[in-house]
Amino acid sequence: MKTLHIAGHFGEWMQGRIGPDGPVALITLPCEALGVRLWHRPAPQGLRLHGVGLSAQQVRRFLAPLGLRLRGVVGMRATAKLGAGTGISTARLVGLAQLAGWQGAPHDLARACVTFEGASDPLAFAAPSRLLWGSRNGTPLAEMPGLPRYEILGGFLGGPSWTDPQDQNFPDISDLIWPWRQTRNLRDIAALASQSAARCQAMRGPASDPTPDLVRDLGALGWVRAHTGAARGLIFAPGAVPRGAPDALRLAGLRALVQFRGGAR
Repeated sequence: MKTLHIAGHFGEWMQGRIGPDGPVALITLPCEALGVRLWHRPAPQGLRLHGVGLSAQQVRRFLAPLGLRLRGVVGMRATAKLGAGTGISTARLVGLAQLAGWQGAPHDLARACVTFEGASDPLAFAAPSRLLWGSRNGTPLAEMPGLPRYEILGGFLGGPSWTDPQDQNFPDISDLIWPWRQTRNLRDIAALASQSAARCQAMRGPASDPTPDLVRDLGALGWVRAHTGAARGLIFAPGAVPRGAPDALRLAGLRALVQFRGGAR
């Protein structure tokens, strides 16, 4: 039996349009603790699925353009529900392709994900946060620098919100891209991420979000969110999360808390 884990993400450092009429693009916030775990028991014929959330016919339709077939029994367990803003939908497809033997280029797999469901996260790539990602066409728009070390404490606010591939109602973030590419400072990065999150809240809601107040109350550097989804997070320097911060998030209404570190620069 083959098993694998496909990492998800925890919202985005930023997401919006590149110019008022430009494409929707994002910089993802990877999170190894989230994602999907899949297992596969091969069989000569047939395909049975447990916990995948797709029919056998849908899986075959996704795999066929990649020249792949999957037979046997496949099970999946996700760390969050669809619509939470953790990349479960894309991680699921990447995992199914890998179970079926995919060894091709991540660009081709990403485009297959877009063909199947209209949008994708860059989870097929080895360093997804180093891409300015065109989520509606499945292509990298630019390479981005690596990130300094950081720590995220977050949770989920409100119900699920699924990505609509036709939804172009995002703020313009083109003015944030150049500073992001130039900065080497976590405080500056957190400020840029906070601007993207605040613009998203102003345009897309919710009208009331406790996360900016938590930034102030807990001394965080800034905040991130799933621009379509329930994930909300506070940005700290590694080791700087204060005692009592998880309780403060729960009191503010966030649930299923997650805490993780990343960055390497």
